[in-house]
Amino acid sequence: MKITLPDATEKQFDSPVSPAEVARAIGPGLAKAAIGAKVNGKLADLNRPIEQDATLQILTTPKKRPPLSQQDPDALYLLRHSAAHVMAEAIQRLWPQALLAYGPPLETGFFYDIRLHTSISSDDFERIEAEMQKIVADDRPFTRYDLMPQAGMKKLKAEDNKYKLDNAQRALKGGAATLSWYVTGTLDHEPDNPAAGCCGHLAPPAARAWEDLCMGPHLPSTGHIGAFKVMSVAQSHWHGDIESDAFQRIYGTAFFHKGDLETFLQQREEAHQRDHRVVGHKLNLFVIDEQVGQGLILWKPSGAIMRQVLEDFIRRELTARGYEMVYTPHIGKIDLYKTSGHYPYYADSQYPPIRIRDRAGAGAEKAGSAGNDQDEQYLLKPMNCPHHIKIYASEMHSYRDLPVRLAEFGTVYRYEKSGELAGLTRVRGFTQDDAHIFCTSEQVRDEFRSTIELVQYGFKTVGFTDVSIRLAVRDPASCKYAGDPALWDRAEKELREVLEQMNVPYIEEPGEAAFYGPKVDFVVRDVIGRNWQLGTVQLDYNLPERFGIEYVGADNTTHRPVMIHRAPFGSMERFMAILIEHYAGAFPMWLAPEQVRILPVGEKFLSYGRKITQAVQQAGFRAKLDLSNERVNAKIKIAQEMKIPYMLVVGGRDQEAGTVSVRDRQRGDLGAMPLGPFIEQAKAEIGTHGQSRVEGPLAGSHG
Repeated sequence: MKITLPDATEKQFDSPVSPAEVARAIGPGLAKAAIGAKVNGKLADLNRPIEQDATLQILTTPKKRPPLSQQDPDALYLLRHSAAHVMAEAIQRLWPQALLAYGPPLETGFFYDIRLHTSISSDDFERIEAEMQKIVADDRPFTRYDLMPQAGMKKLKAEDNKYKLDNAQRALKGGAATLSWYVTGTLDHEPDNPAAGCCGHLAPPAARAWEDLCMGPHLPSTGHIGAFKVMSVAQSHWHGDIESDAFQRIYGTAFFHKGDLETFLQQREEAHQRDHRVVGHKLNLFVIDEQVGQGLILWKPSGAIMRQVLEDFIRRELTARGYEMVYTPHIGKIDLYKTSGHYPYYADSQYPPIRIRDRAGAGAEKAGSAGNDQDEQYLLKPMNCPHHIKIYASEMHSYRDLPVRLAEFGTVYRYEKSGELAGLTRVRGFTQDDAHIFCTSEQVRDEFRSTIELVQYGFKTVGFTDVSIRLAVRDPASCKYAGDPALWDRAEKELREVLEQMNVPYIEEPGEAAFYGPKVDFVVRDVIGRNWQLGTVQLDYNLPERFGIEYVGADNTTHRPVMIHRAPFGSMERFMAILIEHYAGAFPMWLAPEQVRILPVGEKFLSYGRKITQAVQQAGFRAKLDLSNERVNAKIKIAQEMKIPYMLVVGGRDQEAGTVSVRDRQRGDLGAMPLGPFIEQAKAEIGTHGQSRVEGPLAGSHG
């Protein structure tokens, strides 16, 4: 049997072998550091047998402490999945009546949903952590055993936990050949005990060991969990259905090193202070109203200004790069999305179809209710691309017309579960800075390169300088992808070549492609080190085939165009959320809803203040006059809290000299200067997107 390692080294074995045995064959250092493996690209336990030729990557405990954003996500997955089990065991030690439901790892930690009539609060966290520490100190092994479906279901029915029974039924329905448990401890039987109903692996555990129905994988033992913390508790519901059983969802996090946990907690506190929901409320940017609907954003004037500024910036760039703006409706016939494949592919995350029963206006109802086959069905638009395809298809195109670049700030709708909604980052209605390019196959590389350059330019302009790229390709073993595999191979090859020609580092992620084509995702790292997936560019040979769109080539015959989907900022809602948190509301001047605030020292200087305000506004700035009776220091404090980039304080000396005393929200007092130079320098700051700043003498006062 041949095992191929990441450096292409091959090792031969005469019989099935575990990753742990391969690690020992390579060397004692690797064997000691090993915590898990990836077999043929899939995570696996260190002791899981490999029974045929395979590729193998050994996962290890990190020797050094890389930045949190650069730590191995696979190693963290194993760690946090194992920590979730440790926390669940600790909870059941403290509350034996607790019923476990589901406990997955997350990007920043893990949670476990439990059914327990006693409320768990933050006052209980130390008790839970103390029990967890005992389990970690025991350094008990995570050991897997499997049962055939009949024996496994019998065991679960006897245990009378309907949530685990449901998990097992779903696993079997999803194709699982066996049901697996993980024991935190030892087993009292050797493998191949037929009396235990086992399937050639391990029999049930000793009575003193703790176990959980789980697909795995896990760390070798509890002692590999370096640092952990119980973070919070929230309410959740079975299957996300608010009408179903209520759970207590206990959140935690874990790291290999204590220092990483401390860094994470500091970062989390900083993130809390920057939370876009808090900052957005304080700066009057947006509101979510229960009567309007969860996940539906109402943009207030200040937020609308920011969004308009961003849209205008993008629109100018698109026009300069040969794009044409279009508008499409918020609704479309369901047949359109059946042709595109968005329905039923995204059916679970879409609003239900609307059935039109009476064209004369008698009413409408959801699909699935009474109606005849002639009723028309519509969907709230889940994607913009089918509409853009229909605009392209509305007229015949010559190869000389291509590429055709259609762009739109198009609003789309997804029915996210209420428990998954989160401010601006997870909503039910959102607007994409969407565009679709229709080009010849010969134009693909240049167009794809141009779209990547556009995304990079956009991010740099708004202040995102730490950007990485992920190339999402299909998993050949999956059946979720549409189209000819040969076209997929071609599309993936072209994207790799473009990225390599541009000398752009990228990470390839199998299985993460859109259902109709591979894509490039852009991940930005914000000022406190968090990663956010934003813009995307997708290459698509499949939708042109599904819709049968064409162009007339130089040979006077029809050909199929290639589509490129691109959205530099992703959704405007999510992008705004990340901008708010990146800047903590202190936006660069060109983006700030209010750029200048004029602060009269007293009532007798209001007339001069109005004159300055009018001049600043006429120069094109977003400026307001503070008419309050507050003392000037209080006015400055309020303006600083509202993150106004510049304050122009006007008093007696300013009025006499025809100047303004300029304050920067970060640099403080810049001194008195004539209004003209301030306007000139402020315009330069806006025009360069913050590359230049307003400067002035540091001396000066107001009377």
